[in-house]
Amino acid sequence: MNQEANHRLGRDFFIRDATEVAPALIGKTLVRFFPDGRTIRRLITEVEIYRGEEDEACHASKGMTTRNRVMYSEGGLVYVYLIYGMYWMLNFVTGPEGHPQAVLIRGIDGFDGPGKLTRALEVDGSFYGEDLTRSERIWVEEGIKNFRIGKGKRVGIDYAGEKWRSKPWRYFLKKS
Repeated sequence: MNQEANHRLGRDFFIRDATEVAPALIGKTLVRFFPDGRTIRRLITEVEIYRGEEDEACHASKGMTTRNRVMYSEGGLVYVYLIYGMYWMLNFVTGPEGHPQAVLIRGIDGFDGPGKLTRALEVDGSFYGEDLTRSERIWVEEGIKNFRIGKGKRVGIDYAGEKWRSKPWRYFLKKS
């Protein structure tokens, strides 16, 4: 297994603000290495920003909890949580320690939807807190260079105030 050959993203990439990291993740390659030796490499095609305790759509909006504790860590860690008792959501923590923010991975090439992609990649609660810069089972590499990015409102956050529902914090790879 040669994990470094394709330029794994380092800590410096993730310790930036989520508003910088999210669009920069589009077109990058998400890599999942399995114990049986299989490797899946897929382009990241859609992401959403969840930024800080002030963001009513963010899990940190009510402060630190057992569930969101990893969001308060330095960027580069995995934040996963279960929804509807059946779908794991894959997020990458961003920013400096103490400033809770994360980017939800909503789509990868071939799998639209955060629940579908985690099932395909066999991501579950054991990934909570995993370090993307050192993990032997999940990481992000450089990807394609020439593409267009679209942006829009986040999905499925009707519980948040209008200010937060209307933020254009969803980024996606535009189809030609």
